[in-house]
Order: sequence, then C-alpha cells, then structure tokens
Amino acid sequence: MIKTIYLAGGCFWGMERAMQFLDGVVRTTVGYANGNVDDPDYKLVCTDTTGHRETVRVEYDDEQVSLNKILKAYFICIDPTVTNRQGGDIGSQYQTGVYYVDEESRKICEEYFAMERTRHEEFHVELCPLSCFWDAEEYHQKYLVKNPGGYCHVSAHEFEQIKALNEK
Repeated sequence: MIKTIYLAGGCFWGMERAMQFLDGVVRTTVGYANGNVDDPDYKLVCTDTTGHRETVRVEYDDEQVSLNKILKAYFICIDPTVTNRQGGDIGSQYQTGVYYVDEESRKICEEYFAMERTRHEEFHVELCPLSCFWDAEEYHQKYLVKNPGGYCHVSAHEFEQIKALNEK
C-alpha cells in the first residue's frame, strides 16, 4: 500500500536525494509545508515570513520500506539539536520537522521521536499533522539528480549510510 509522509530536513534538495536512495520509496516531491501563505514560491519562502518549511513529500510502499526505516534515514541527515537551520542554511524555512497525514503514522512517529529524544540533550524537530503542502518550482524537483555537484548539507558519507539501510 502506498503511504505518504512529509519530511522537512533543511534544504530540500539533500533530503529528497536521501529518500530516493531507499528501496520502496516510489516518489518524492519537494515543496513548502505548514505555512500561512497559499501557493508560495521560493523567493517568498526565503523572506522568512511565510512559516513554510522546505519539505519533501515521500510516497512509499509500506510493504517494501517501513516508516521506521524512513525515519532512521531522516535522522541520519539532520542535526536535531538546532533550530531554524541545517548545515550552512539558516532561516525558518530550514526548520526540521516531520508532518504526518494519518493516525497510524502519528503513532509510529511519536514512538520514534521518543527514542530519538533520549539521544540528545536538546531536540528541536517538529512533529505535527500536515496542514498544507505546495509543490516547489520545477527546477527544484530532483535537483541533485539533475545537478549532481550541487550544494547539499547531507554528506556523501550520510548518503552511503542510507543506501546501506536497504541491506538491513
């Protein structure tokens, strides 16, 4: 069955690429989530006034990959101890968060977050229902596939760790 989860992990280019490495992820789309402006564009989101987070919609076959494995990959890519930034990117659009669309996903995420919180003195990853999602402009979609040398706060080592999750 195809399910959906929304992951904000800093710049959406790296998070999207990370999720594409997981077997069972059938589609990714980058966009803007949980803000207070309808149909925003990148320029507006970068003004730090919309409340939107750069987010990846991850559609996955739950018979091939579990939400727990997706969350494990997510936490490989982010620093959960900081607010409104990841890597060199700073601003509210880079706040980390996981946004769910159903009760089953909420429960799985809450359990996973409880475990992750024990690993960090500070923990600033949002967990809440998805209120809205707007697709980003086409040039942002699959950006690191189209531009393999493009900027990314997720390291090559972290991408390799995610690829290795397929073997477990």
